[in-house]
Amino acid sequence: MNPNPLVQYLNKSPEFFTKEDLILYAEDHNIGMINFRYAGEDSRLKTLSFVINSRKHLEDILTLGERVDGSSLFSHIEAGSSDLYVVPRYRTAFVNPFSEIPALDILCSYFNKDGLPLESSPEYILQKAHKALQEETGLSFHVMGELEYYIISEKQELFEAVDQRGYHESSPFTKWENFRREAMLAIAQSGGNLKYGHCEVGNFSVGNMEYEQNELEFAPSPLEDAADQLMIAKWILRTLALKHKITITFAPKITVGKAGSGLHIHTKLVKDDKNQMLEDGKLSDTAKKAIAGYLELAPSLTAFGNTIPTSYFRLVPHQEAPTNICWGDRNRSVLVRVPLGWTGNKNMYLHANPNEKPFEGAFEERQTVEFRCPDGSADIYLLLAGLTVAARHGLTMENSLEYAQKTYVDVNIFAEKHANRVKELRQLPASCWESAEYLEKQSSYYTEKNIFPQGLIDSIVLKLKKLNDKTLRQEISNDSNAVMELVKTYFNCG
Repeated sequence: MNPNPLVQYLNKSPEFFTKEDLILYAEDHNIGMINFRYAGEDSRLKTLSFVINSRKHLEDILTLGERVDGSSLFSHIEAGSSDLYVVPRYRTAFVNPFSEIPALDILCSYFNKDGLPLESSPEYILQKAHKALQEETGLSFHVMGELEYYIISEKQELFEAVDQRGYHESSPFTKWENFRREAMLAIAQSGGNLKYGHCEVGNFSVGNMEYEQNELEFAPSPLEDAADQLMIAKWILRTLALKHKITITFAPKITVGKAGSGLHIHTKLVKDDKNQMLEDGKLSDTAKKAIAGYLELAPSLTAFGNTIPTSYFRLVPHQEAPTNICWGDRNRSVLVRVPLGWTGNKNMYLHANPNEKPFEGAFEERQTVEFRCPDGSADIYLLLAGLTVAARHGLTMENSLEYAQKTYVDVNIFAEKHANRVKELRQLPASCWESAEYLEKQSSYYTEKNIFPQGLIDSIVLKLKKLNDKTLRQEISNDSNAVMELVKTYFNCG
C-alpha cells in the first residue's frame, strides 16, 4: 500500500535502493531525465538536470555525480576554491510528480576537491550531529515537522469562514482542501512520511484577497530522512501552487494581528527500535534531560530556526507562539510542549466501537516532545542538527534533571495570578541580532566534536547581524504599514 512508485516497483524500502535499482526502474518506465537536487544557503532545493542518452550515461551520472560552483550556493565559500561535487543519495530518489518528461529526482550530498564530505554542508553537519549523539548516548533521534503555510487567492464570497477560526475547518468553508489533498499525495509518492493535513487557525480577507492557513504534519522518521522530507515537501507545495496559479508562503508573519506560521519540530529518542520518551507510562528521565538541553541552548537555536526579522514579530505573547524558555504539558505557549501521548485510558476505541477486541499494540511509541519556536525561515538541516546537539548536551550535562524541574510550568502558568513566576523565566531573543549574540556565546556547544565548523558559525552570526534589526520590533510594531513592507521583503523565505 506504499504510495511511492519506486517502493512499489522495487518492493523494497528506500534505504535499500541501489544504483542498479534506479537504472532498472529508469529502463522499464522510459525515464528520460535525472534531476539532482541539493540545498543552498537559502534552504531551497537547487536543481541540475540531465537528459539520459544511454545506459552508460545514466550509470556515470549516478556513480560520479557532477561539479558545481560552491561560492554561488554558500556565501562562506570563496570563489577561488569553490568547485564542489554533488553526488546522489540513492535512498532519496523519487519520481518527479510534475515533469512532462518522465524524470527521477535525487537529493545529493556535497564533496570537496579531495572527494571528502564538505564539512560545512548543512546535510553533512546533520549527519555528524546524529553520529555524535549515537556514539555518546546509544540513542538515535527521530523527528518530524509541522509545516504551516498560507494560501493566498482571490476571495470567494460564498461560505465565508469566521476570521481566525479556521482550525480543522472543512469545505465549503475552507476553499483549498483539494489542493492540500493533491499536495499530500504528491509528497507521499515522493517518499514523505505524512501523518495528516488540516486547516489551521489563520484565515482572513484583505480587499478581494483571501488568506487561508493550512498545515501538513509528518510522522516521526529517522533524523536525516525527516530533514529530506521537509525539503521536498516545501518544493512540492510551491510548485503545485504555481500550477494552480495561487500563492503560498511559509513566512512566519504575513500581517498584523493574525496567526503566524511556525515549523514546530516533534522529537523522540529511540533505542533498539523502542521509544525512550516514556517510562512506566510517564515522561522518562531521558526525555526530561533532552528537554533541558533544548531549553539551555534555545536562545542560540533561533539562529538556525528563526532567521529573518519577521520571525520575531511572530514570537510575541498571546499568539500561541513561545516567548519564555520553559516547558510543560499540553500548553501551547511554552517553548517545549509535551503533547498527549495515549498514556491514560488505552481502550477509548472500544467505547466508540463496542464490538472490537482490546488493542494489544504499544501506544508508547507515539509520545514525542515538541520544540515550538522555529518557523518557515529555518535552515532545516542546521536547525535539526542544532536540536540534535542540544539533545546530546541535555543527556550528558550533570544537572539536566534539576534544570528540567526548575523550568517546568503548570498548564495555567500564563494566567495573571502567576505573573511573578513568569518573570523568573528566561526569554527567547527578540531579534536576529540578539539571536546572533547568543550563538556567539554558545558556539562551543555546536563546534564541539567538529560538528559545526567555526567558520560557518561566524558566517551565520555576520549574516544575522547584517539584518540590523536589534530594536526593529519596538520601533515599528505599532506601524502596520512598516510591518507590511517588512513582510513583503521576507515573504518567500525558506
